[in-house]
Amino acid sequence: MIFGMESTAALQVPLLLIAMPQVMDPFFHRSVILLVHHDDEGSVGFILNRTTEIEIPDIMTGMKLTWSGAPGAVAHFGGPVQPQLGTVLYPLEPPHDALLDGSAEVCPGVAISQHVGDLEQLASDPPKDFRLMLGYAGWGAEQLMDEILRNDWMTAPGSRELIFTPDPEEAWIQALAAVGVDPSTLPSWSPTATGDDAN
Repeated sequence: MIFGMESTAALQVPLLLIAMPQVMDPFFHRSVILLVHHDDEGSVGFILNRTTEIEIPDIMTGMKLTWSGAPGAVAHFGGPVQPQLGTVLYPLEPPHDALLDGSAEVCPGVAISQHVGDLEQLASDPPKDFRLMLGYAGWGAEQLMDEILRNDWMTAPGSRELIFTPDPEEAWIQALAAVGVDPSTLPSWSPTATGDDAN
């Protein structure tokens, strides 16, 4: 965990935020978030372990794009802010081992894009670890640092393996294990125990 931070400089992105058990907000309970932006004005990240019931083929049809991936593939829930906004995470491997025009490498071997042209290319031959996320998680100035200082979040290095963990239900446990934490050693919390939501 990060204790005693005094400035935003101590929080270097990209990194993973792992929600501690006392975070009971339904959007963030046991969530793992890829934090991609953090400065004095605020922070932005994407929840990695929430799916929606919205099927990607339906989204592509609405955008007049061709989807060549699994017919039942669903979009992920990136966060409660601007749920109509789509963001793509994809691995840098064949057939997309080079960055597409509107993409950036968010951490080694992982690219991110909000460019429709990139989505069109990826949808025509999607890699195995393709994530279409709807919405994002956002924090105002100093809000995230305040939450970290009260131990609502543990931080972990971003890694391709954790970002594309195939089982969303296990992602939280795997992220904790990656930093040497056994979830069973963490205090148990419930809404009745905490009174108010932590977030």
